[in-house]
Amino acid sequence: MRPTWLGRPIDARASFEAEGRALVDTLRGLAPSDWGRAAAGEWTVHDVAAHVLGDYYGRLGHGYRGGFADGESLEGFIHRTNQEWVELHAEDSPAALIGDLEREGGRLARQFAVADLDAAALGVSWAGIDPAPAWLDIAREFTEYWTHRQQIRHATGLGTDPEPRALGTVLDTFMRALPHTLRHTPAPTGTQVQVIAEGPAGGSWTVTATAERWSLAEAPGDRPAAVVRLDAETLWRLCTRAVDPADALARAHVRGEHRLAEAACRVLSIVY
Repeated sequence: MRPTWLGRPIDARASFEAEGRALVDTLRGLAPSDWGRAAAGEWTVHDVAAHVLGDYYGRLGHGYRGGFADGESLEGFIHRTNQEWVELHAEDSPAALIGDLEREGGRLARQFAVADLDAAALGVSWAGIDPAPAWLDIAREFTEYWTHRQQIRHATGLGTDPEPRALGTVLDTFMRALPHTLRHTPAPTGTQVQVIAEGPAGGSWTVTATAERWSLAEAPGDRPAAVVRLDAETLWRLCTRAVDPADALARAHVRGEHRLAEAACRVLSIVY
């Protein structure tokens, strides 16, 4: 399954083992009082750790299960069942959570390590594709675990993990939302918008208007209609709405059509 408009495939399979270890090491380094700190909306550090464990179980095939409520949207279903899982595990001790995360995270890393990247997999709503190729589904899953670990780090006084390879994979995955982000932005065929992330984990992504859709498959040209240049920290936080699009646009170095730059800064790479 190769939807070429999503750009070249990403292979994040080998990244899960190190990410799982990093999460466990972070949690083991917390003080007891850190577990009650606010980390993501109304969720505490404990809640975020429990949520990640629920994701592990779900991907391994034995997680929390429930059907859609009448008239419930996909987003509503996801948010409701995530909250129900967190509440179900509210009394788990930190030691129990850490042990379960270490065990199940290792199992999941081994499962992903042998996955077929070209197989059809779970949809990725923020990229506008269902089913998605497994490479995107797996990379999306990696970004979720990485993002939750950063939320825990920030809640406990640590900055974003500066390790560039993981952040580079996260940004590359998040930018696969660009064609879907621009789907309602009209432009002549061949128009290109370039987003550049600065820093050791940075990169460049060019999305092109084609007759069918915006696409990441076309070769970058010399004269994009708009260029948006952001530091990597702002870009990943924009994609997860830790930074508002208007604030990101104000921080960006923009060249070319402001209308297209503003549209690109609405990029969203989570279920929100």
